[in-house]
Amino acid sequence: MKHYFSLARLGLHLAVGLGICALQFPLLGEAGRNRRIQRWSRQLIAICGVTLVVNEDLQAEPVSPALIVSNHISWLDIFVINSVHPCRFVAKSDIRDWPLIGWLCDKSGTIFIARGRQRDVRRIFAGLVTSIHNGERVAFFPEGTTAAQGTVLPFHANLFEAAIEAQVPVQPYALRYVDAEGVLHEAADFIGEMTFVESVLLILRSRGITAELIRLPAKSSEGAHRRELAQSMHAAISSVLSPAVDTADNPPETERDQTVALQ
Repeated sequence: MKHYFSLARLGLHLAVGLGICALQFPLLGEAGRNRRIQRWSRQLIAICGVTLVVNEDLQAEPVSPALIVSNHISWLDIFVINSVHPCRFVAKSDIRDWPLIGWLCDKSGTIFIARGRQRDVRRIFAGLVTSIHNGERVAFFPEGTTAAQGTVLPFHANLFEAAIEAQVPVQPYALRYVDAEGVLHEAADFIGEMTFVESVLLILRSRGITAELIRLPAKSSEGAHRRELAQSMHAAISSVLSPAVDTADNPPETERDQTVALQ
């Protein structure tokens, strides 16, 4: 019964978010919007029974401006990162169709990209560079999709070019969800044929999830190639999440890398 109460609270919180986006955002500057996004995101993960811990031992000072990247596990990832540093995320266009969350992501500045459309990639790339030059935090998940905990998929290199073009470093985050014993919490995995609603209900029933967000040292993009940046970030994130994680190296850039599939 407890998770039904949490589900009701979550629905109410989403409704509040709709109101904030519709009524307050048009009247606020970027700093005001970011404060509300950060507070709303913290409240959302708390309603879901998720405790946020930013790892202090490996914590590196945040760099701004920068292109932020992270491994990708769940729809929760966006809100976990926004609880620390509100960002404009690049996400696959399917998310726009998710109940309520899709509209909220759109209004909070998410940049949507259509799977497999090269024209979309070029348009998004130009927009990312402009956003970074305007001082906005921009983030994406270079795996292109969610992966079960214990695995970090190869990183697509395309959008790392935005950091090179904008002449800013890349700031990596490593993210995992664990239980009270520090074991990877499978309820956080959002993979396969699982729907968004099924994932929400599973998380609400599970409770006791801790999101560990580990900020790693930024890497300069000066003189770098996008593949080098992608491989370096994959190695850095994987090494922090090991030994539980599969640290397979990135394959060479192929034609597949020309069409970014992001979530």
